[in-house]
Amino acid sequence: MPADAAPTSSPPAGPTPPGAGLAPADLAAAAATLRDDLAEAGFTVDGVERVLGPVAAAALHREQAVPARRALRDRHGDPAAVLATLFLLGGEVPRRALDAALARTGADGARRLGLVEAAGAGDDDAVRAVVDLRPYAASDAAGPVTWWLSSDLGELATGRRLAPDHVLGAGGASLTLAQVTVRTPVGRVLDLGTGCGIQALHAARHSRAVVATDISRRALGFAAFNAALDAPVPADGEHGAAVELREGSMLEPVAGERFDLVVSNPPFVITPRAAGGALPEYEYRDGGRAGDDVVRDLVTGVGAVLAPGGVAQLLGNWEHRRGVPWDERVGAWLEEAGLDGWVVQREVQDPAQYAETWIRDGGTTPEREPDAWAAAYGAWLDDFATRDVEGVGFGIVTLRRPLDGGRPTLRRLEERTGSVRQPLGGHLAASLAAHDWLAARDDAALAAERLAVAADVTEERFHAPGAPDPTVVLLRQGDGLGRAVQASTGLAALVGASDGELTVGQLVGAIAALFEVPADDLAGELLPAVRGLVRDGFLAPAP
Repeated sequence: MPADAAPTSSPPAGPTPPGAGLAPADLAAAAATLRDDLAEAGFTVDGVERVLGPVAAAALHREQAVPARRALRDRHGDPAAVLATLFLLGGEVPRRALDAALARTGADGARRLGLVEAAGAGDDDAVRAVVDLRPYAASDAAGPVTWWLSSDLGELATGRRLAPDHVLGAGGASLTLAQVTVRTPVGRVLDLGTGCGIQALHAARHSRAVVATDISRRALGFAAFNAALDAPVPADGEHGAAVELREGSMLEPVAGERFDLVVSNPPFVITPRAAGGALPEYEYRDGGRAGDDVVRDLVTGVGAVLAPGGVAQLLGNWEHRRGVPWDERVGAWLEEAGLDGWVVQREVQDPAQYAETWIRDGGTTPEREPDAWAAAYGAWLDDFATRDVEGVGFGIVTLRRPLDGGRPTLRRLEERTGSVRQPLGGHLAASLAAHDWLAARDDAALAAERLAVAADVTEERFHAPGAPDPTVVLLRQGDGLGRAVQASTGLAALVGASDGELTVGQLVGAIAALFEVPADDLAGELLPAVRGLVRDGFLAPAP
């Protein structure tokens, strides 16, 4: 927003989602034409990078538009520059420029789709975007995708706070969820709280049916347009699904149904419920519950719609309350759910950091609106104080219904705040499979197996100056969660010799003879560690 612009206290509701009112066949045809035009115009992630340059592109990712506007001001004839000016920066372009950039759709077609509005019918009359339309490129566990996504224009383009019914595009949380989701081909997928539809689009590539729900009718409208525009291609040549959209809150629209995979980027933001009007409520992030109840209720309730063996993956926040370890509190949710559970905490913010993050997210800053900023900040801190909240965790929750209806066997809560190798979905799927493989084998059966070290595993040895033997041996994982395991000399020797030729038991026996220790004692030390290495992908059954 320009420095001299007055903030809008009550932003107007957003525009009608693109494609609204068109018959399905007409929407499909118009979307296919637009898709071809966008591709031919070079309006892709790489194309935008090209016209902006690396400095302006990086600044735009930080929501700073000045470098991008400077980079584009003299590129009126470049179709990608025209579309970036229009849809990414909220700038106006002449009708003739849009007609040239979208060769078949043209300004009139874009207007009929609900993407733009024009000041007039003349070639030089200004056209401006009424929705955000931007290229999207990502890789999930099923491979790379290149799409375009529509959503509501953001604060950078409109210069005002977000509207309460704002439909968000694909942000960092959306990309994270898409990358960590298991992409094993399945029958039915549920995208709970679909928003603009990005998770449903990813799921449609590896499933036979996708149901996407949202409480926001506007969000479902954007999701419908995006599904028509991107028409996801099956990743395996066999699966591939249309997206069925349903309106409703949380699990209500699918009560009594069963799904093989549930994905959700729910409205998990912890928002003060008694703020006295100090805080605008945003549908995309505020689930209307106190504290972290939205995430708790989803964790404890999603099992009702999971088929046997079905997996649910979601993002969430949880409160760290004074005197209660976070893993104990969230672990109680897993116990109540009665499902296999694996929670990875990726970040922790203190109450002040958390408040600042989400006040700014809605478009309020202390520079422009000091009174509104202070009121919202105080409301958040007061709310946290009522529950003795010392911090807020953010992370990934993976749940699974046991196949045989028996008791859960997986209960894992850990903190991994370092960098990870995305996409992570394949690693998580392999770890779940390894857990099942291990659960079926006691120590005797494990000792009879042949294992091989994973290709991404390296060994690091640290020596004191002049010492012949290492003081520390680390096994480091280059893929997945990037774990590092401190290994004893015996474990390092076993991993180093794990090439699939000898069984675990044979290796333990050989190492025991070399170290001149009882084989049974060494097995008691090494077999639990071997289980951990198999579970985490350092070792795997030899082919």
